[in-house]
Amino acid sequence: MYLIKKHPVMVSVGVVIIIIIGIGFIPRPVLVDTVVANRGPLVVTIEEEGKTRIIDHYVLSAPVDGYARRIDMDVGDSATMGQEIISLEPLRSNVLDPRSRAEAQAMVSASIAALNAAEREVRAAEADAQYAKDEADRLRRLFDTGAIPLDRLQQSEAAARRTAARLESARYSVQIAEYEQISAEAALKYSAGETEGDNNETVYIKAPVSGQVLKIHHESEGVVYKGEPLIDIGDPLSLEIVVEVLSRDAVRISPGTKVLLSRWGGGDTLDGIVRTVEPVGFTKVSALGVEEQRVFVIVDITTPKDRWMRLGDGYRIETAFVLWEEDNVLQVPSSALFRIDGEWALYTMIDNVAELKMIEPGQRSGLMTQVISGINEGDSIINHPGDNLDDGSRVRSR
Repeated sequence: MYLIKKHPVMVSVGVVIIIIIGIGFIPRPVLVDTVVANRGPLVVTIEEEGKTRIIDHYVLSAPVDGYARRIDMDVGDSATMGQEIISLEPLRSNVLDPRSRAEAQAMVSASIAALNAAEREVRAAEADAQYAKDEADRLRRLFDTGAIPLDRLQQSEAAARRTAARLESARYSVQIAEYEQISAEAALKYSAGETEGDNNETVYIKAPVSGQVLKIHHESEGVVYKGEPLIDIGDPLSLEIVVEVLSRDAVRISPGTKVLLSRWGGGDTLDGIVRTVEPVGFTKVSALGVEEQRVFVIVDITTPKDRWMRLGDGYRIETAFVLWEEDNVLQVPSSALFRIDGEWALYTMIDNVAELKMIEPGQRSGLMTQVISGINEGDSIINHPGDNLDDGSRVRSR
């Protein structure tokens, strides 16, 4: 009391200093970023870059040695089935010897046999397609009554689409075989020494299907040789996606897997489905110089063609293979999780105090992780926890 009365100012200053020192020793709350554990859709995907490719790419080549006239077409021009694309005149001195004649006749016989085989393939494909369609219709009726799950119905519908595509391809094969027969017969007819009429008769190479000119190998007139490619034709609206996938990811993808196609130039995301995962891998060196084992995965576009008709052959497109998806999943950012003694944990914030929670994680989508147990919806989760954080630490949200 004497000091207070004698030196009140000094005592007051001392008390203030003691209070300031005491406040300095009080632990300050740790600033943290928080998020709320909520429910929502979660999709687990494998993302890779792919390229479009025309499914049926036809290369028109010279059936015989001859003199090709200039091709009066440009890349992108339309061609109809049966249209005369290339004019080919036989060489003036080209006369078949007995062995060459026999070989030409054998080629005609082989083309006839190939046509017969292709027609039988069409009949087999028609039977498979009809069966798959009937099976899909039957399962649709069962699904409407609740007798079967949705995934079984989707599998049957995917099988129906695949068999329909194989039937279409088989019909194209018949058309190719027919024109190969015509080409083989032309080689025998117009190159023989006993050809009736003018020896300068012109052979017209016709378009096997309706489509567009994709590439011109031999535009100017001149001598061409048997088998030399002259022009490529295909249907740009008959596209597939070719994706190079890491082999460790390819084993998680199977035919029928849903695919999301984005960043192709249009404003919306297209839908696709995996048709084939090729069984043979190959080595590719990445941009960083690392050797990678990759596998080709072929994807069919299931979105109606009028929404992607601007796509062409060899266009870049981003693909996301959907491995797992749910609409109502409790999830938190993956950056909030860490390991303790081999188990996963996170911090929740309750009344500005960090509380350690051991959790059971589920599926991961990269940025988000499914939480099966350990927390509840609406809990405040500390994101990016630092080493300065412990169970019971005082915290304050930024």
